[in-house]
Amino acid sequence: MKKKSLGKKVSELWKFFSTYEKIWFFGVVILAGVFAVIFPEEDINGIKGSVIMFLYLADTFLNILCELLISKQSKWNFIVSLFVELTEIAICVVLSYRFATMASTLFFWIPIDIISFINWNKHPDREKEQLTEVRKLSGLAEFLVISGIIIWTAGVGWFLTTLDFGTELFGGNRTLEIIVCYLDACVSAVGVANGVFILLRYREQWIAWYISTLLETAINIISGQYVLLVLKAGYLTNTTYGFIKWTKYTNQNKE
Repeated sequence: MKKKSLGKKVSELWKFFSTYEKIWFFGVVILAGVFAVIFPEEDINGIKGSVIMFLYLADTFLNILCELLISKQSKWNFIVSLFVELTEIAICVVLSYRFATMASTLFFWIPIDIISFINWNKHPDREKEQLTEVRKLSGLAEFLVISGIIIWTAGVGWFLTTLDFGTELFGGNRTLEIIVCYLDACVSAVGVANGVFILLRYREQWIAWYISTLLETAINIISGQYVLLVLKAGYLTNTTYGFIKWTKYTNQNKE
């Protein structure tokens, strides 16, 4: 079999995405670049603002690419997601904050990405191999997940408030630190639920992603991370797009 040239592979990749998806992707990337110029980052914890901004922009680029691939039911989103996890761990370390998120990333998200890639690879769509079969969640499972999130948020959030991370991000405002601790705990809990939903190919992962995005938006505003608000706006629009696509697929493939 003749090996495809690099140009052919790039051409096929370009055609893989719809016009809307390409406009959305490049629109978010360009807008993030504009925000990076308008709202430059200051030095924090001895780290130069330019380094922090680079991490923010890398996080934005990788995240929206990952989101786009998930909405298209592509197993390759998990490979991109691994680079997302490494970037977000670096941000947590540099800023000395959000250690609940960092722990869930290290011990949950990285392993779940690898396992999910293997699992999705076993369930290709019967007609379109580039797609993965997805499905809906039952009512009882939803109740158990919500209960677990509430318990996790209360317990882990309280534990985080007992620790002193020594970050300069909030200018010594202890109230803001406490608020972010509880928000961070909730994000990590919803994130775990989201990861399980993705692993098992449930459509409800988009609902979990809605909640996670809104909580992340609150954290970004409190922390003054305005460039990341572009990423969250991209999340919300693509989450709606992905939810509609997955719902349409599950309705057409009820079996």
